[in-house]
Amino acid sequence: LSFSTCRLVVLFASACNAVTSAETEPVVDLGFAGEYAILSKSGISATAGSKIYGDIAVSPIASTAMTGFDLTLDSSTQFSKSALIVAGPDASLGEAYAASYGGEIANVLTTAVGAMETAYTDAAGRSTTDADTLNLGGGILGGEFGGPTKPLTPGVYTFGSDVYLNSDVQFSGDGVYIIQITGNLIQAAHKNVILDGAKSENIFWQVAGHVEVGVGAKMEGIILAKTKVDFMTGSFLNGRVLTQTACNLQSGVTINRNTEPVTTVAPINRRGLRSM
Repeated sequence: LSFSTCRLVVLFASACNAVTSAETEPVVDLGFAGEYAILSKSGISATAGSKIYGDIAVSPIASTAMTGFDLTLDSSTQFSKSALIVAGPDASLGEAYAASYGGEIANVLTTAVGAMETAYTDAAGRSTTDADTLNLGGGILGGEFGGPTKPLTPGVYTFGSDVYLNSDVQFSGDGVYIIQITGNLIQAAHKNVILDGAKSENIFWQVAGHVEVGVGAKMEGIILAKTKVDFMTGSFLNGRVLTQTACNLQSGVTINRNTEPVTTVAPINRRGLRSM
């Protein structure tokens, strides 16, 4: 091949790579909702032995809908503390917010809930033309349909039914994953979501029904739920719970909001509320 021909081949290959990158699925922007480990519209319940790494919030429902936390209201009256909520690696206590605390936090939470609903609608509205990602495995994931030997790769997966994680499910590759579920999401006891190059902040479970993470199971990603989310005893989430109804934690549950989502808005300066 001549130099000119080789140069054309290289340029063509570069162009192809650029097209592929441009078609990569964009993240779901969580906006202000991404500030919380758990954000719920109708309540959060917890049982002794559970631990949440990151702040929690409820809105528009009152603070009395956060049960099992033994909350202590801060002198600012803008947030509460609980031994079950941990802010970070320094083991300082995290914060619990509610619209009923009034003041600026009520406005902040109204914005956060709006962002949660927008994120849910965004995730639900994504489309795919890949027939292989439509109703994969008939809604039963694991093994030949998303298991460690046949892992899920970045893209949009659409299910017109309930989805069951009856065995380990693996996400392989750095990119955005959107799992659209018109029914419920049920993860069996002691089964795991495994990451191989994937990041929890780039996995979005958009669920129109309810979510159940089984006893001792490990989940990864952002749960965008239309209805309730239940974590059974000893289960674990590396990600966030953003639910338009309630979130319930049985004993020994861990919720770890250990990464920052990609967002187009600046983080909320909630710590400034302490001086109000």
